[in-house]
Amino acid sequence: MTEFNVREKIRNKQRETQMPEITVSMAAGRTDEQKAGMMRDITQALVKNLGVDAEAVVIQINEAPLSHKMKGGKTFVERKAAQGK
Repeated sequence: MTEFNVREKIRNKQRETQMPEITVSMAAGRTDEQKAGMMRDITQALVKNLGVDAEAVVIQINEAPLSHKMKGGKTFVERKAAQGK
């Protein structure tokens, strides 16, 4: 392996450690504007606290239908219906 290849390998490894990837799991129902705002805020928090470039931050939202999420033994659909009573 040449010295150039070693340096390139080190640079690539450094880039990998500087690219935080965040996955947010949440119940469906927020607007695209709310989700975009949340992702911008998360990006800025990582820039501030980790010292990475905003361009390096990857954020993915995984949404589940309310009927596919449960808290306290009740689906979010059931919880929402109970709040309306």
